[in-house]
Amino acid sequence: MSETNPAATAAASAEAAPHRYTAALAADIEARWQDFWDADGTYAAPNPTGDLAGDPELVAKPKKFIMDMFPYPSGAGLHVGHPLGYIATDVYARFQRMTGHNVLHTLGFDAFGLPAEQYAVQTGTHPRVSTEANIENMKAQLRRLGLGHDKRRSFATIDPDYYKWTQWIFLQIFNSWYDAEAGRARPIAELIAAFESGERPVPGTTRAWSELSEGERADVLGEYRLAYASDAPVNWCPGLGTVLANEEVTADGRSERGNFPVFKAKLRQWNMRITAYADRLLEDLEELDWPEAIKLQQRNWIGRSEGARVDFPIDGENITVFTTRPDTLFGATYMVLAPEHPLVEKFTPEAWPEGTHDVWTGGHATPSEAVAAYRAQAAAKSDVERQAEAKDKTGVFIGAYATNPVNGERVPVFIADYVLMGYGTGAIMAVPAGDQRDFEFARAFELPIHCIVEPTDGRGTDTATWENAFASYDAKIINSSNDEVTLDGLGVAEAKARITEWMQSRGVGEGTVNFRLRDWLFSRQRYWGEPFPIVYDEDGIAHALPESMLPLELPEVEDYSPRTFDPDDADTQPETPLSRNEDWVNVTLDLGDGPRKYRRETNTMPNWAGSCWYEFRYLDPHNDQKLVDPEIERYWMGPREGLPHGGVDLYVGGAEHAVLHLLYARFWSKVLYDLGHVSSAEPFHKLFNQGMIQAYVYRDSRGIAVPAAEVEERDGDYYYQGEKVSRLLGKMGKSLKNAVTPDEIAAEYGADTLRLYEMAMGPLDVSRPWDTRAVVGQFRLLQRLWRNVVDEDSGETTVTGAEPDEDTLRALHKAIDGVRQDLEGLRFNTAIAKVTELNNHLTKAGTAVPRQVAEPLVLMIAPLAPHIAEELWRRLGHTESVVHQDFPVADPRYVVDETVTCVVQVKGKVKARLEVPPGISDEELEKAALADEKVVLALGGAAVRKVIVRAPKLVNIVTG
Repeated sequence: MSETNPAATAAASAEAAPHRYTAALAADIEARWQDFWDADGTYAAPNPTGDLAGDPELVAKPKKFIMDMFPYPSGAGLHVGHPLGYIATDVYARFQRMTGHNVLHTLGFDAFGLPAEQYAVQTGTHPRVSTEANIENMKAQLRRLGLGHDKRRSFATIDPDYYKWTQWIFLQIFNSWYDAEAGRARPIAELIAAFESGERPVPGTTRAWSELSEGERADVLGEYRLAYASDAPVNWCPGLGTVLANEEVTADGRSERGNFPVFKAKLRQWNMRITAYADRLLEDLEELDWPEAIKLQQRNWIGRSEGARVDFPIDGENITVFTTRPDTLFGATYMVLAPEHPLVEKFTPEAWPEGTHDVWTGGHATPSEAVAAYRAQAAAKSDVERQAEAKDKTGVFIGAYATNPVNGERVPVFIADYVLMGYGTGAIMAVPAGDQRDFEFARAFELPIHCIVEPTDGRGTDTATWENAFASYDAKIINSSNDEVTLDGLGVAEAKARITEWMQSRGVGEGTVNFRLRDWLFSRQRYWGEPFPIVYDEDGIAHALPESMLPLELPEVEDYSPRTFDPDDADTQPETPLSRNEDWVNVTLDLGDGPRKYRRETNTMPNWAGSCWYEFRYLDPHNDQKLVDPEIERYWMGPREGLPHGGVDLYVGGAEHAVLHLLYARFWSKVLYDLGHVSSAEPFHKLFNQGMIQAYVYRDSRGIAVPAAEVEERDGDYYYQGEKVSRLLGKMGKSLKNAVTPDEIAAEYGADTLRLYEMAMGPLDVSRPWDTRAVVGQFRLLQRLWRNVVDEDSGETTVTGAEPDEDTLRALHKAIDGVRQDLEGLRFNTAIAKVTELNNHLTKAGTAVPRQVAEPLVLMIAPLAPHIAEELWRRLGHTESVVHQDFPVADPRYVVDETVTCVVQVKGKVKARLEVPPGISDEELEKAALADEKVVLALGGAAVRKVIVRAPKLVNIVTG
């Protein structure tokens, strides 16, 4: 919104005070010190060894590894909301340096992404060209903020020297399997050796390993590898021309990017077997210092549930279900498979069985017709739509019956869209008496409903009279027995244990644990991503490239876009940009057994790949022999007291990555830990989620956003070009025409002012509205600070060698104590308030500030406003940078108040206030209260029945 610029007003008066702190002076100071920091290597964090080894005295100090979540270099550049977390980590890192730590703080760029590819498709510009230009622009914006990054450690995920190691990690995962007995990943070579020696039988066959063909061996190993390719249901997005991970699909069943419809399709894709780590991902959460809300999201996403696996025989085979309520097995009257279940075709007969109900067939002449039609219907729905509590239940009988293993009853098998392949086994046993969806389905398809839990709500056991299902974990089991086992009369827990034990003894089921978590879909049909280091031979068998052939760089292509389709056309197949470069795809390589023809993998890795491990590359960014030197990794990230799994000391970023980046990075860290490549089993020990800077969005009568900077306020209403507009608090962004860039604010007030304002707006973890008019408050704070040290006419320092008075000493040391605690606790807004209070105390005194106070004040504000602090520190006569000075320490004598006010009540009413020492005893305080003249007068000679003392602040006297 338009207004007079206070900074400009201040600049206009510079002629009268040539050394006044103005925006122009701030700009000069900030540019000079940024140049100095770069030239001096002020923020270089030494490693204990390697090419970044440095000052051994600094290495010997405690370490702090502080990180921001990887930024994506957008072409739109930064607005003032983006640097909130970066400024916060910078303040914290600076404070840690001043409290005796070797601090690693740097920033790289997560540069593979869809926006650059989309821009390439529109303009023909190579994604690398636009991305590198965006990185340079972002670096310039961030530099202007005075961020203290170790620039020697920065990189982008698109650098071949970086993604060489992303590809290397993929191969470590591909060449590993999870040994459930050992509870860790092991090299696949050890599994092959166990098959070869006969120590481990080859699954699914009686033949020896040596008798299997190369293709058969590859198929067996594919069932174990932590990275594997499979034909499986995927989220296919025709509008983007690519498949998506579950986490990239919105609750509305649309793509997170582009908002296109997403369908279920069966494609051959690469997957990561993250489910093998489900228990460890849950267990290790407990020892991480993360917000409880993020932990809860991860627990829910992993979705651990205990129950039983039950086999329902059908045509000599089994349909396996997972249930958390095996105690209700006697009530299972039908089964439902997900429409995509691989056994559907196998068990679908050519004709309807005799006696098939008309309502079960969907009006189709044959089961195969019914199944095909229903599958097409289900594919057009998102998972969320399929699981919604729709009033009308849909499904179709596949024409086959299974057998309930506990009572021998034949149960019809249906497919229905409310069952998903992505959860459990993709099949359920339906107990309509105890589940509302099953109940509604049974009513719709005229299926029996057996009461197997005694109702406690008075409805009785005749299910024909029921209006809904009855679900209870407290009621008794009834109507549940066979010749060998009875559950009648038991509670749920005891009945579950008994039926599970019986099933295990008969080989028809067993107790087990299930997870909601699915394996991570790792393929994308895009150009701008890491190529897979995989080639296929003429038999279609996947082979890993040797490390010597890494990095496998992206080739040039003429068309960067994957083939996209009508967003609503589910019957399409992906076509990748890489597949069009036949010279790159079809190669002759010698992988150790002579030159052979191969075909490269033409999918690329998802954009999450590069951010799964970047914390390790920050440690040892120039190592071309190893992912990271073990000694360096142990130094910065190894386990230690308070960090049982190791990891980054502080990781700051948005809460939106709870089940994407954070879960994926934890998985990769655990695999690398199991294989002995790193000592830290967790990537990030402490996580902090910053809030969001919001801004007002102004819309005209058509609902179209108008430029916020051109809106005028009149009597509480808002106008744009004379037209009244609405105002609503929302996100800040270019499309909403309310973005304010950090460059604008830095130009008007200086970067230090911007830093202070963003940190002072409120608690770091709370969203807050941006108000450009309020920025001037922090600018004035810096002007007052400047005047307390520098004469605005001469430019000379004005501090004296005089001793501060006691009031000033108390103000100083209380500020030191409070600011130190606040900076350690990331409470930057209250730290600024305490600095402001001390600065105002000095301003009001109206006398020259003692050096004994001025220097600690400059040191206290240095983490928050480093440029002005560096300048004042130099003007105060110091030749070394303020960055590595010791943070002030409070003198306890001046932190504790000399006296506190004690309230004295007589018969519940305040009659006196006493100034007493903080450490006064109850006895001394009672004596002083009873002797006070006002108290004696209030008592008027009445007998004192009881004196209640709460030293040092309260005395309550009861009379009568």
